[in-house]
Amino acid sequence: RRLPATLARSFQSAIQSVTVQDSPHALLQRVFGHAGFRGQQQAIVEHLADGGDALVLMPTGGGKSLCYQVPALMRRGTAVVVSPLISLMQDQVATLLQLGVRAAYLSSSLEAHEARAIESQLLDGRLDLIYMAPERLVTPRALDLLARVDISLFAIDEAHCVSQWGHDFRADYLGLSVLAEQFPQVPRLALTATADLRTRADIVRLLKLEAAEVFISSFDRPNLFYRMLPRLNALEQLTDFIKREHAGDAGIVYCLSRAKTEKVAEALRARGFPALAYHAGLPAAEREANQTRFLREEGVIVVATIAFGMGIDKSNVRFVAHLDLPKSVEAYYQETGRAGRDGLPSTVCLFYGLQDVIKHQQMLSQSEGSEEHKRHERRRIDAMLQLCETTDCRRQLLLRYFDEHMAQPCGYCDTCAEPVATWDATEPARLALSAVYRTGQRYGVEYVVEVLTGKRSERVGDNRHDQLALFGQGSDTSLKTWRSIFRQLLAKGLLLVDPDGYGTLRLSPDCRALLKGEVALTLRRDRDTLTAQRSARGGSRAAASVASADQPLWLALRAKRRELAEAQGVPPYVIFHDSTLLAMIEHMPLSLREMRQIGGIGDSKLERYGDDFLAVIRDHVDGASGAGA
Repeated sequence: RRLPATLARSFQSAIQSVTVQDSPHALLQRVFGHAGFRGQQQAIVEHLADGGDALVLMPTGGGKSLCYQVPALMRRGTAVVVSPLISLMQDQVATLLQLGVRAAYLSSSLEAHEARAIESQLLDGRLDLIYMAPERLVTPRALDLLARVDISLFAIDEAHCVSQWGHDFRADYLGLSVLAEQFPQVPRLALTATADLRTRADIVRLLKLEAAEVFISSFDRPNLFYRMLPRLNALEQLTDFIKREHAGDAGIVYCLSRAKTEKVAEALRARGFPALAYHAGLPAAEREANQTRFLREEGVIVVATIAFGMGIDKSNVRFVAHLDLPKSVEAYYQETGRAGRDGLPSTVCLFYGLQDVIKHQQMLSQSEGSEEHKRHERRRIDAMLQLCETTDCRRQLLLRYFDEHMAQPCGYCDTCAEPVATWDATEPARLALSAVYRTGQRYGVEYVVEVLTGKRSERVGDNRHDQLALFGQGSDTSLKTWRSIFRQLLAKGLLLVDPDGYGTLRLSPDCRALLKGEVALTLRRDRDTLTAQRSARGGSRAAASVASADQPLWLALRAKRRELAEAQGVPPYVIFHDSTLLAMIEHMPLSLREMRQIGGIGDSKLERYGDDFLAVIRDHVDGASGAGA
């Protein structure tokens, strides 16, 4: 997807260079339309503007871009931003052009003459920011080009990609150490939303940032409601979830396989939802068309593999759902971080099951990695399973994984909203472990459950397991409960899965104390998932925060935003975020001066769009007055 030439031309005359004399606050207000910095943004901006190197860990939606965009406008020269995906570069550049900032990107999507024109702008000092992919930046040609440019700073986005221990390793990032070697006087900023202690150490070492200041913001996303539920009928659960809480909202549904994304997308369309599939196996044109439609239309749902990843900068994604268990907490955090980037209430919902646990353990067992690598991956899987099976506050456990302490339960996750019931499962668990042992540790969950519940199948009879003393001893326990018991035994490491590809269970050494009666075992009691949802909110989460009397204005403002976006060939959120439209409804500005006080409206956007949106608001006010008369 190429930034339309008409868009660049339409803003060319309006784009003005920002002088280095501007203070951070003046730039923040005049260009970006914000009254003040959040959290550590100001400290980061000032440190970088003074020429210091930095490593920034900040959650998705926390304002990482401002940390390099503001100092880029304060310092002399052009800022070079390393970004891993073309779509992400395109969105960032489109947003900056709307703000009146001179920005461009160099990528393989450009025609040769377009790339030459941008290189000419770069060499002439007519760009404030230039975006490049790592594989392009480290080429001799690109390094030679940059050597002839006055560079203000280097910003390395998604810096966790440099670490082989990270969840999204990209070999091209390893070459970025050349920046420290060839441009030692230029300040460098590495940014990421997800990095544990080991990954952080890799970023510092591999990017040569040993002397950099480290800024770690809270990983908490207080606007996200976290929910994790055992998977019964994933499609029905997903459909119910969307209808109850997010009708009309944009969302992302993650699946593990390509085939599943297409199946789920088709099923959602059959139920009346505007759903599209996205995975690496689709033709490039279809992938591009589906992503463009998701970005530019309201209320579209994308069902995707993790191929639909870091390039998603859409601010008003109201929900992210997982129909399969992510492989790590880092991956889960990164993927759920695409919801609610504008700070408005959003939901992340994970449906997980017994087969997820078995599949992940099989994949790990069959891995050809070193024993150290397997141990590291085992810890990641265990952490993800603990997050699913916890009876405590999910947010506290999630933040603890990133070495952040939250003193009190959050009150805004499913385990806080509806505390989890637990039960003494010592005897059923011992019976389950005994059944695995007595059947020779050669079978999977379903077969062992057949023995426990006394099902006289042909296979059980052939193996003479109906002669075992424990045959049928679990017949008073439902199949659903037995599967829950086995899922939790696997999650707690009391059972293991053999790497035979058949899901064969075997006992773990850790189960010995339980079998000997030396310890008790408490398990969570799974809810009836379909009735465990929060109360319905009457459709869209953002629309639900608008009073009924203002619903017509909400729809009219969105329609105007869509009209302007379509005319320019950009996503609607590039014009204004939902949060800015909601602020217009709250404050009802009737003049450009009043509108300028709303967050997200800088000088450039006020000049371009102020009159259009004021007209919509005045029409609404006049209509309400007429109705009252």
